[in-house]
Amino acid sequence: MTTPLPDRGRPADEVFADQTEWHSEDIDWRGGRAFSLVYNADDPSLEELQHRVAAAYLHENALNPFVYPSLVRMEEEVVAVAAGLFGTDPRAGTMASGGTESIFLAVHTAREHARSRGVTDPGIVIASTAHPAFSKAVHYLGMHETRVPVGPDLKADPEAMAAAVGPDTALVVGSAPCYPFGVIDPIPEIAAIAVANDTLCHVDACLGGWLLPFWERIGEPVPPWNFEVEGVTSISADVHKYGYCFKGASVIVYRDEPMKHHQYFIFDDWPGGLYGSATTAGTRPAAPIAAAWATIQHLGLDGYIAKAEVVRDTTRRFQAGIEAIDGIHITGEPQMSLFEFAADDSPDITGAIGDVMDDRGWKLDRQNGGLHLMISPGHARIVDTFLEDLAYAVANHGDTRGVAAGYGGVV
Repeated sequence: MTTPLPDRGRPADEVFADQTEWHSEDIDWRGGRAFSLVYNADDPSLEELQHRVAAAYLHENALNPFVYPSLVRMEEEVVAVAAGLFGTDPRAGTMASGGTESIFLAVHTAREHARSRGVTDPGIVIASTAHPAFSKAVHYLGMHETRVPVGPDLKADPEAMAAAVGPDTALVVGSAPCYPFGVIDPIPEIAAIAVANDTLCHVDACLGGWLLPFWERIGEPVPPWNFEVEGVTSISADVHKYGYCFKGASVIVYRDEPMKHHQYFIFDDWPGGLYGSATTAGTRPAAPIAAAWATIQHLGLDGYIAKAEVVRDTTRRFQAGIEAIDGIHITGEPQMSLFEFAADDSPDITGAIGDVMDDRGWKLDRQNGGLHLMISPGHARIVDTFLEDLAYAVANHGDTRGVAAGYGGVV
């Protein structure tokens, strides 16, 4: 269908009314029935602040840092906070638009680093559970990847990864945690492979980076995963996940500042003068940068610890309730606030359970073998209702409708 440009402009109220009607058909994340895409902090004062910041910085462009010193300051301070949480140089990173861009920049940096030491066909070694953004980056950057199976615990298998590393390996990758199962890969062993082979090691903490430091502070066991591990050279972490900013705000941080310079693109061979960028994007929306800073300042250490406690307690309620329902189980031993559950008998039954939950208004991500939950503070209010509906779905499902697995609910 072709939508023509209107001959005459329409009144603002009329335009907004159309959008409001269409928006009503979108996912209802505030109601707690969605388990991906939006991380609901359930915090009206934070959300009101973010709306004010977004309005103030809506039209700004972070392309040119010289005319927006406020954005430079806020980005530097967001990166410095992340660096403090992860244990590295506060100057050794940048913000990005999301996990995909942060991962892209990490892979690009690894490619450039490998080329600097004479590698002509650089590649990466990752576990089968690593995020598809690594494959996307490799595709765009003209590299190759080797995905290796995980162990029985669903974590990356260091022996299999070590066997896959060769002289052209530019990067080995671990997840903290991986998206499908919520388990943290053995980062010290993976980083040791990088050290032994004189290559880089990236930790994908897009999910865990803004929760694991506080998870540990509230007494939860957290295995080594950050720059305290020798050999870890970069970490990605999304502020718009458990940092509770709106989309899109992420950070990519390195062990030292010179490594960050591999990200830079500088060009002056055209009439327009010097063009330079530190990230993939040229034009960069200012609102997520400003909102990330405001969110961090507003929540502070005490706020993040409080939300971590809510997430932990809510996760435990979900998991205990799921395990108490005959016929389903949680996959593996998740270490954070996201996990998969599945039917004991067959994937078809899992799909049929998902169908009933769909009919009851729940938006569960479907994986290859299970249904996926990612818990936010906003889910604390709906645990009992969810478990009642899930028990009904397990007891009363029919045949599966064959809905395909899809990341983020995409089918």
